[in-house]
Amino acid sequence: MLPAGVYAPIPTPFDRNGDVDEGRLRAALARWARTPIIGYVVLGSNGEAPLVTDEESDTVVARARECVPTGRPLIVGTGRESTRATIASSRRAAELGADAVIVRTPGFFKTQMTTDVLVAHYTAVAEASPVPVLLYNFTAVTGVNLPAAAVATLALHPNILGVKESGGDVAQIAEFVACGESTFQVFAGSGVSFYPSLCVGACGGILALACVMPHACAQLFEAVQAGRYEAARATQRRLVPLARLLGGRYGVAGLKAALQLQGCDVGVPRPPLAPVDPAGIEALGAALTALEDLSL
Repeated sequence: MLPAGVYAPIPTPFDRNGDVDEGRLRAALARWARTPIIGYVVLGSNGEAPLVTDEESDTVVARARECVPTGRPLIVGTGRESTRATIASSRRAAELGADAVIVRTPGFFKTQMTTDVLVAHYTAVAEASPVPVLLYNFTAVTGVNLPAAAVATLALHPNILGVKESGGDVAQIAEFVACGESTFQVFAGSGVSFYPSLCVGACGGILALACVMPHACAQLFEAVQAGRYEAARATQRRLVPLARLLGGRYGVAGLKAALQLQGCDVGVPRPPLAPVDPAGIEALGAALTALEDLSL
């Protein structure tokens, strides 16, 4: 099992030439190491995984492994469109020091991604992966919704430890929680619905919001664990405007822009993604200013 709590799905820094910037990556990880974040995800959707090569992916994993403090899990996004490529990517990540891999649903042939196909895909990956596998459901990106029936079957596999649900659908979070035993872990992927997700059984969150507001996200999680629900609700209400901007509104570009506003330079998105426009920068700045007392 992974430790319960708040994980940061970190962005991949690029330099002015568009290459992976190892120096910026080290600096950003050093910054997050001083926060209550319990673990890290590299090369997820916020890490622009579909836009980097396998060679670049390996570089990111290797540098992250060097920088991530002992005792904090390093989870690597290894999802590819083919089962074969996903297995190869998962094996390389394990060799480079990943503690677990997170595997998005294939989406190119989305109409053919039936329950049976997805079960077969993830089972093959889990059988071949040297490290535990976390399922990753992000329908807004892949166009595929991982059925609860598939999750219920896959939850029985000893090398599948849980699922990340990024859609913000609290009912689906609850359904996934009901699919497995207590050892099957469900992580929320939406900062907008983090509090209600915890209330229906999520064991933590893998949140872009946590890259920007790590202390507030950790405080929200700890308040729920301690039964201080009113305090948790109050924190959630305050975080929602920023979470919306970092989620569906501006995505990866918004995350990088928000970090830049905080003095954490992780570069700009890789094309075809475009940087946030001036109006977006202004909105992000206002949202961050409203949360200054929560960022300590």
